[in-house]
Amino acid sequence: MSAKVFIIHENEEWTKPLKQELEALHVPYEEWFLSEGSLDLSDVPPDGIFYNRMSASSHTRDHRYAPEYTAAVLEWLESHGRRVLNDSRALALEVSKVAQYAALRKHGIVTPKTIASVGKDHLAKVADAFSEPFITKHNRAGKGLGVQLFNNPETLKAYVKSDAFENSIDGITLLQQYISSPDASITRCEFVGGKFLYAVRVDTSEGFELCPADACQVGDTFCPTTEEPKPKFEVIENFDHPVLANYEAFLKANGIAFAGIECIQNERGDLFTYDVNTNTNYNAEAERKAGVSGMKAIANTLAQELSNLHSLQK
Repeated sequence: MSAKVFIIHENEEWTKPLKQELEALHVPYEEWFLSEGSLDLSDVPPDGIFYNRMSASSHTRDHRYAPEYTAAVLEWLESHGRRVLNDSRALALEVSKVAQYAALRKHGIVTPKTIASVGKDHLAKVADAFSEPFITKHNRAGKGLGVQLFNNPETLKAYVKSDAFENSIDGITLLQQYISSPDASITRCEFVGGKFLYAVRVDTSEGFELCPADACQVGDTFCPTTEEPKPKFEVIENFDHPVLANYEAFLKANGIAFAGIECIQNERGDLFTYDVNTNTNYNAEAERKAGVSGMKAIANTLAQELSNLHSLQK
């Protein structure tokens, strides 16, 4: 059987744009939908290039153990020397913001003050460590899950005691300093093949955005941040910043070929990086206006990887 591109995922909607680009390039591919399944460890994987698009938010689509199953599959593939883009190291970061922040800091990348907490009593107690507004978020998230803004510890303590409290799927809730942007925006840097592709300015005046596909809303005390309306996106022309070199080094060290990294600047111009999305998606309207395409760039990279594999097999 000829080698092909294998797309590992659990969300058909997010994969459609990539399949369209691969088909336009006549790149053979096969989907591995890993919401569940079985793996015979004595089997030998097929030849090909494996692209991992597993998402930390899979449990919101009733695919609770998809990341765990994918981790097993990736270990199997890697043990046989298969080329995996966004490998097992990338998946480990996708499902843990604590792991993300530790890895980012190793490369000199500044992250907001963050406390990880398990248990409601501990969560309420550590809130006193914040004298200024802070947010909560889930350690294993995606789509802005669990992100809420609190102006003071008392509102957090009331929330924790209420029926509205939403625990992280892994039980770890993060308390994080809230970074206020003077122009109500964040920047999302997109990387393809481990290299910077473009940056998007996200207008957060109507809410604090964490993912291109899911808008969010911040209120005066606390509120869920995955609701309409969606913020506006704009590709930044000729974006450049010293942190890009750190980002690329971070990606290389962690087996990440494709990612969107989000950062924000405060009123003093200090830059804080707060999210790494290894299952990155793109805003079609912003790309159309700028004449760029993240999915096309990914498809081209996969095509080149497959061509390289064919050359090695000759």
